[in-house]
Amino acid sequence: MNALDYFNARLEATISPMDFLKSHQMDTEKYFLIDVRNGPSHVRSLTIKDANVIPEQELQNRLSEIPKDKEIIVYCWDVWCNTAAKVAKVLLERDYKVKELTGGIAAWQEMNFPVSETAQDTIISDQCGC
Repeated sequence: MNALDYFNARLEATISPMDFLKSHQMDTEKYFLIDVRNGPSHVRSLTIKDANVIPEQELQNRLSEIPKDKEIIVYCWDVWCNTAAKVAKVLLERDYKVKELTGGIAAWQEMNFPVSETAQDTIISDQCGC
């Protein structure tokens, strides 16, 4: 793969926080945003506003909650975390249209974009899985 192919593939597989926010504001029904972060609930107390919280560890049991008719946007902690990429791979293998939000929630918060508190109904492993 040459550099041009790499960057084309990267742009096809990702969306920046700014591009997502602008596109979502123009068409709120186009996307299904998923917070796929694992780890202890106290560090997952905030999520991107209107995100669906489906931790990677619960994904297999909750696939029925994810619509096939929308573009799926997944995110995790930061640029160093690969949990969103793992989830994207699983969803792509099941014919979902998926992109990863670049920079995760850290980039989102750095830009002061809207977040909300999450209701932590389930107990999952304290392990991140990154």
